[in-house]
Amino acid sequence: MIKVERVMYSGRPRDEIVAYMADFSHAEQWDPGTINCRPLSAGAPVGVGTKWLNVSSFRGRRTELRYELTRMSDDRLTFVGRNKTATSTDDLRFEPHSGGTRITYRAHVEFHGIARLATPLLKGEFERLGDEVSEQLPAALQQALGPSAPGPQQL
Repeated sequence: MIKVERVMYSGRPRDEIVAYMADFSHAEQWDPGTINCRPLSAGAPVGVGTKWLNVSSFRGRRTELRYELTRMSDDRLTFVGRNKTATSTDDLRFEPHSGGTRITYRAHVEFHGIARLATPLLKGEFERLGDEVSEQLPAALQQALGPSAPGPQQL
């Protein structure tokens, strides 16, 4: 299993960030690998059980995962994506911090079958993607929610 964790900061209130992040179709704006992400039930309210089809590019190859929101609370969101090759879990935690919000992003990817053999070789690629998320997510929040009070972009 590959595990990546990054901590970011936004000057926006936690409830605004959680509401934005709960709609996984916004991954197009903050996840560097996502090409397209659309809800499978367009127009339905977002909640536990909501599903999206995520099309990503990884190492020059397109892949599709069906993501489901499996946990939603005031301070945590968990999305689990699956296909025949991998299970990917994006777990986000939100804590009030210095008048804004501290965001802890954790990604876990578990490969299945023969793809498991590539796990050690792909760790560096996922670390690079984690670095890109830590740059793109605060910028996406600012673009979607507006400017926030000055503060560090990453802790």
